[in-house]
Parts: sequence; C-alpha cells; structure tokens
Amino acid sequence: MVKTKENLLQRIEKMHPYQTLMYLGMLGSGLIFLFMTVGFLASNTELLQQNGYKIPRSFIIGTFVLLISGFTVSKLIVYFRDEKIEKLRNYMAWTFVLGLVFTLFQFLGWKELSEMGVDFSGFPSGSFLYVLSGIHLFHLLGAMVFSLIMLFQYRQKSADEVQQLILLTNPFEKMRIKLFMDYWHFMDLIWLVLFLIFVLTF
Repeated sequence: MVKTKENLLQRIEKMHPYQTLMYLGMLGSGLIFLFMTVGFLASNTELLQQNGYKIPRSFIIGTFVLLISGFTVSKLIVYFRDEKIEKLRNYMAWTFVLGLVFTLFQFLGWKELSEMGVDFSGFPSGSFLYVLSGIHLFHLLGAMVFSLIMLFQYRQKSADEVQQLILLTNPFEKMRIKLFMDYWHFMDLIWLVLFLIFVLTF
C-alpha cells in the first residue's frame, strides 16, 4: 500500500505544471457539478413530472452530437502519432464544429424549456436545469476556444515542412493534445451524467 502511494506521488511530481493545473481544474469542476446536481435533486424535482414537462428534444439531439464529437476528438492523438497533420487538423475542426452544433441545440433546448413554462421565476428545479446545462456549456466553450487556437497554430506550421516536423516530434505538443482530449471527454462524461439525471427526473 505504501509503495502504491509512493508511486502515485512520484507520478504527480513528474507531471508537467499544465497537467497538474488541468487535472486540478477538472477535479474542481467535478465538485461544482456534484454539488449543483445534489442541489437539483433536492429541489423538489417531482414538480417536473407532476406538471407533465418533458426533456427537450434538442437536449436529446445535442447529446448524440456530443457523443460523435467524443469519437472525433479521440482520433487526434492517433493522427499526431502517425504524423498526419492534415487529418489532425480536419478532426480538430470537426470537433470544434460539433461543439458549435451542440451549443446551438443547448440554446434550442432552453427555448423549449421556456415554451413549456420552465424558467428562473418558477420552481427551483427548473432554474437548476438552466444553471447546470449553462455551466457545462461554459466549460465546453473554453475547450472550443482552445481548439481554435490549436487549429490556427497547426495551419501556420503545416505550411513549413521544418516547423511541421518540429511540431510532430514535440513531446509538449503531444501533451497538449492529450490534455485537450482528456478535458473534452471529461465534458462529455459530465453532460451524459447530467442528461441521464434530467431524463430520470422528467
């Protein structure tokens, strides 16, 4: 047991500062979602069922879109290792586009909720729906901005063969892609848990 703890501490010590900050940030975000979800479940969600509210269709479609983005983002590290920068750029772009589509469906979902009479002025559980989905979208938008920055950098460096070679053999770049993937998958997981809870409470 002591050996396991030592190995864990050694792994943490060997982490790049960016990795440490990212994983600590994900832990903090996870705790925020946990407390907010507990608040949602404790806010008399029975009223949602009693009033005949239904989960917005846009949330359902958006969930499938986000699942597809989980596939596209998982391809990034594959094409980086294979030194196929063009495909790396394409799948990064697709991930960004799917994030935009998911954002659109989130806004449409909020519109559906509003049309059903679920808003901030009603019962607390209705407000939590907006807050939880809004905080998740805010976190995802951060990843989307980062993907745009990476796309811009890849476009610049792909025009120069030397810069492209440096990019594809840079351990730091590999770490950045891995962190981006981990964060995106983390956001996918958070939304799937929230969506499942929303489905069970409607």
